[in-house]
Amino acid sequence: MATNGEVRIRRVYDEPDDNDGVRVLVDRIWPRGMTKARAALDEWCKDVAPSTELRKWYSHDPAKFEEFTRRYRVELEQADRGQALQHLRNLAADRRLILLTASKDVDISEAAVLAAILNR
Repeated sequence: MATNGEVRIRRVYDEPDDNDGVRVLVDRIWPRGMTKARAALDEWCKDVAPSTELRKWYSHDPAKFEEFTRRYRVELEQADRGQALQHLRNLAADRRLILLTASKDVDISEAAVLAAILNR
């Protein structure tokens, strides 16, 4: 399902931008040292995050990203994560959606996987 909006990814530690649109944190764990005010979130969508087991296995190892993506997509087919993914689709339907993560390399994060799915 294509979206009319635009989905981008950013680090939650980056300064918010006036053009961000809806800002959603997609990590399961709250970012270290980040206050709610500084994060400037519209919401925190924990239910779409990878399982703890998958997150720990992956450990943001670039060599594992392809397999992480495959496994994460399987997890996104589960009912609770599927509903959360649909919620993100709805948010992105007619506006810009910024997926936020604390990951140092956003290009190999769950946010990148989600953005690829939502931007199709």
